[in-house]
Amino acid sequence: MQQAQILTGGRWHAAHSGQTLALVDPSVGAPLAAIARGGAPDIDAAVISARHAFETHWEITPAVERGRHLARMAALMAAAADELARLESRDTGKPLKQSRVDATVAARYFEYYAGAADKIQGDTIPFLPGHQAFTLREPHGVTGHIIPWNYPLQMGARTVAAALCAGNALVLKPAEEACLTVMRIAELALEAGIPPDVINIVTGLGEEAGAALAAHPGIDHICFTGSPAVGALVQKAAADHNRSCTMELGGKSPQIVFADADWDKALPTVLGAIVQNAGQTCSAGSRLLVERSIYDDFVAETAKRFAKIKVGAWESDPDCGPVISEIQRARVRGFIDTAAADGIPILAQAEIDAGAAAGGYYVTPTLYGPVPRGNRLAKEEVFGPVLSAIPFDDEDDAIRLANDTDYGLTAGVWTENGGRQMRLGKALKCGQVFVNCYGAGGGVELPFGGMKRSGFGREKGLEAVHDLTVCKTVIIKHD
Repeated sequence: MQQAQILTGGRWHAAHSGQTLALVDPSVGAPLAAIARGGAPDIDAAVISARHAFETHWEITPAVERGRHLARMAALMAAAADELARLESRDTGKPLKQSRVDATVAARYFEYYAGAADKIQGDTIPFLPGHQAFTLREPHGVTGHIIPWNYPLQMGARTVAAALCAGNALVLKPAEEACLTVMRIAELALEAGIPPDVINIVTGLGEEAGAALAAHPGIDHICFTGSPAVGALVQKAAADHNRSCTMELGGKSPQIVFADADWDKALPTVLGAIVQNAGQTCSAGSRLLVERSIYDDFVAETAKRFAKIKVGAWESDPDCGPVISEIQRARVRGFIDTAAADGIPILAQAEIDAGAAAGGYYVTPTLYGPVPRGNRLAKEEVFGPVLSAIPFDDEDDAIRLANDTDYGLTAGVWTENGGRQMRLGKALKCGQVFVNCYGAGGGVELPFGGMKRSGFGREKGLEAVHDLTVCKTVIIKHD
């Protein structure tokens, strides 16, 4: 069984407590690996290591050299893509074809931020005669990163690459449910020549290692992806030291289908957006909003295709794998049980492969409709392969319905009407709006983040670099 240790100052070692945690293979429900159960002492050592790195050498490393480090990292990631994809699938249960996309995108993050490292610039500001005013973009210093279990490879890469591009040293706490690809990224970083104390990784439980990282006075900025409830705890801990945060906190994203939509484009994307990673995606298209005049026909065709979804272990490369854990499976089943109690019609269900292990954490993908607008299926994040179909009357009704949740992460709009495309792009209260597409192939360049309960701040693109730097204004009187 694979062992994963803590990385501090370029050295792999056991947790201060000597304790470990078991990682479970969600496809079979059996132990896959053991990871160190880090805690507050391990976080403290990691922060000290990162602070030393930042203050003694990383802060003054020329930006072009940081970029070259990241470029070497991108090349190593690309060369190891197949290995990383297989490791990600074993760890998370997602189909291999999805993990291969994740591996490609993970390498792309390092490639993108390698090119951005020496292009972080300030501005000159017109000011009073005899004065020169300008701004500088400087790294925070030591950044803390807490990532979830659904996309450890992609999220680990995007948060590490952006932080290093901006000139920060970092401490990363991956999820205790899935973190093996994050550890492999760290190994490749050392191989790429990134200084050994710049990246520090502490595995462990969220309530132990994660809480210690969020509350540590030596952290200058926190990046967190996870649930709104845990995000609130992280913000409260950071607030005790007046630290800034980037928060990505989930979503209840709509796919809005108008009568003039191109069905050939929309249908496969609607299905893919809910079964990808078994629906365990913050931007999962979990609400299917369809104009009433085509609702019956479009939903009937969706149901026909939905029933053909293949569910099974990652090795068989199905459309949908298991959810991550028994806890997550119970959560999703809770929504399904509530829907049954509420009498919401099931329009289609997929079948789980008969060869899938009995101990695996499989959930039957289910399409419901019409779902009442006030029902929890229409309002709350399920984080599983459950799709809710809801009719709407016209454009104004579609906008009201799409915005009628506490979340605001992403939305998909399907229409050939150019004016409508622009109107909805502006009217939808979310961080990303996709028109006649969804997800855009990973979108490394595209700023990603939410509104409302979906959080604040941005990852991806150059906006992530802005979040991971601070703006300093310098005014020189020279007369």
